[in-house]
Amino acid sequence: MGGKAARLDWKILNSALLDMERGFKVFYPYRHIRKITIFGSARMGEDHPDYQLARQFAQCVTELGFMVMTGAGGGIMQAGNEGAGPERSFGLNIQLPFEQGANPVMAADPKLIDFKYFFTRKLFFLRESDGLVLFPGGFGTQDEAFESLTLVQTGKADPMPLVLVDSPGERYW
Repeated sequence: MGGKAARLDWKILNSALLDMERGFKVFYPYRHIRKITIFGSARMGEDHPDYQLARQFAQCVTELGFMVMTGAGGGIMQAGNEGAGPERSFGLNIQLPFEQGANPVMAADPKLIDFKYFFTRKLFFLRESDGLVLFPGGFGTQDEAFESLTLVQTGKADPMPLVLVDSPGERYW
């Protein structure tokens, strides 16, 4: 290669820049509004206590003037978007070949961003968040929690509250 980037390298760079451009455009009009990110399981049904708690939490924080950001999937993410309502929600979706698209709250919303890469998606979660709230979840939730903590610890992201939430009596965290 000798200092020259291969065609695939340029394709990756271009896709990452397009991800970032979409993110900047969507968030620009809301840059002065505080936002809270809700992370949690995509596979929790509406009847689960954590789903109900996430919906109630999102409703409460939007009443305090915050907007809510989620990964735009189902489960806890959908609960967060439902509680906040579409007008106070962002969805930062990731394009995956084996997952369905965005939840019904965010599916047609102009504040839905479809990211190609996880790293650009995480960049916007941390760049735009004033706090992170983690409900029970799987590997994706754990990844988001630990990467966020690592980026804050190493000074790559601004310090912010990171709150771990369980339903009363539960012991997930």
